[in-house]
Amino acid sequence: MTQPTALSRRDVLIRSAAGLTAAASYSWGLPAQAQATAPRRGGTLVISWGGLEPQALYVPGGGGSAPYQTSTKILERLLRIDDKLQFQPVLAESVTPSADFKQYTIKLRQGVKWHDGKDFTAQDVVFNALQHWKPISAGIALKALTDAKAVDSHTVLLTFQTPVPEFFLKSTLAGAYQLVLPRHLYEGKDIITNPANNTPVGTGPWKYGQWVRGSHVQYQRNEQYWRQGQPYIDKLIVRWWADAASRGAALETGELGLAYSSPVPARDIDRLVKTGKVTLETRGYENAAWTVTAEFNQRREHVKRREVRQAILHAINRQFIVDTIYYGRGKPAISPIFSSNPIFFTDDVPRYAFDPKKAGALLDAAGLPLKDGKRFSVNLLAAAWFEENAKLGQYLKQALEDVGIAVKLDSVDRATALKRIYSDYDYDIAISNFTAPLEPVPTVTQYFTTDGIVRGGAFRNATGFSSPEMDALVGRITVETKPQERKKLVHAFAKLASTEVPLVPLVEIQAFTLASKKLHNFTSVADVQGGSLDDVWLGA
Repeated sequence: MTQPTALSRRDVLIRSAAGLTAAASYSWGLPAQAQATAPRRGGTLVISWGGLEPQALYVPGGGGSAPYQTSTKILERLLRIDDKLQFQPVLAESVTPSADFKQYTIKLRQGVKWHDGKDFTAQDVVFNALQHWKPISAGIALKALTDAKAVDSHTVLLTFQTPVPEFFLKSTLAGAYQLVLPRHLYEGKDIITNPANNTPVGTGPWKYGQWVRGSHVQYQRNEQYWRQGQPYIDKLIVRWWADAASRGAALETGELGLAYSSPVPARDIDRLVKTGKVTLETRGYENAAWTVTAEFNQRREHVKRREVRQAILHAINRQFIVDTIYYGRGKPAISPIFSSNPIFFTDDVPRYAFDPKKAGALLDAAGLPLKDGKRFSVNLLAAAWFEENAKLGQYLKQALEDVGIAVKLDSVDRATALKRIYSDYDYDIAISNFTAPLEPVPTVTQYFTTDGIVRGGAFRNATGFSSPEMDALVGRITVETKPQERKKLVHAFAKLASTEVPLVPLVEIQAFTLASKKLHNFTSVADVQGGSLDDVWLGA
């Protein structure tokens, strides 16, 4: 049998998506590739990221990247995707579909304890599947779930109304929102408001220690962790700094050991690396690809028209954005299915090359000619949680005004942006961001379908775009179990989304991590933001 280490990332993903369950595809239980140097025990690691302190350490159903990053050190999933892009067992040792893909048998790891000493059993997973994941956690694959039952103390049978593709379900179980909560602390209580969300009890490598609001969260090493001998570090601290400059300074002094999710502006990277104390790493985002988007509000005059949106896109120079705003750390986006996705990407979609003259001609044809130097006005909202978004807002204002569209630019902070985009729908065009996993359904459902329109739901379909054709197409993607047929359907989605353009990825951003040169093995997962840090270690 071919060993997993001989497979390329592309080979592994294609095999995984094809539903192969041999060890060469999923490597259930196989040991990780040996380290060049044996891990060293001890030390304290301080981590941070390019974002703010969460309102709760765990937020059921989402809540953005901050609670996801704090909770995944304590709570675990059934599966994870490693740095070779293979599904690896965590609390599940295997996930096996029936012939019709309407049932999945999950064999759970035995001998696992919750942090309070209770046993982890199949009843915990049944509770989460029916009471947590399906109703709350936006797991699209689990919408068709009709039953979950414990076959024995460590076996669960999931039953679905419709077929669920294997890669789709496994990606869901390895995803951001399918963390396993302890049934004995949540059953009979409101999961969303449960105080345990601020003092989580999990099965992971780290136990909750103390949360000093406005400063940091301290985690304690789980001495009874089921991965024997791990974690290697004695103490983990998540600390927040008020701004990117402070994070950069903390990296320079060594106070901050690991900072991910693009923690400083791209312009500062070279300076920090040249200190000789900091390592730049771009791995660890394979299952969380980043983009910056333009979102067109379908409730607003002018931009609700497809031909106007298409014209506007011709006024935007995406390569200029990459080169000048992101300092070359990215590439122009082609469609909502990113070029970094080796399974589902296609470049056979409509393109909108930078051509201001064509933009003007299309606007003329749309009945929006220049009058006294202006065609119409728009409100452009820049969600300035990243410095680059604010700069992009300034560039887009100029680019649109160059073709006769007057722009009122509002560059606002995170709280204001979330409210205006996702609750108030108070914008014509919004600059925002999202991350996309390798499995396309969660992203395309959230942003492009009628079901994704949830007022007040952050990072959902705020544009209001609703199309029976799109809804039907995405519905087919969710149930197609033949990999090649499913791939064709995703390509059809990319083409339709790139024609309708309600939400347009402008740049595929190269997300990055900055770490102390003493830190080892911090890219062992395909989504570093949600890594548990059980296997990182500090050198001398």
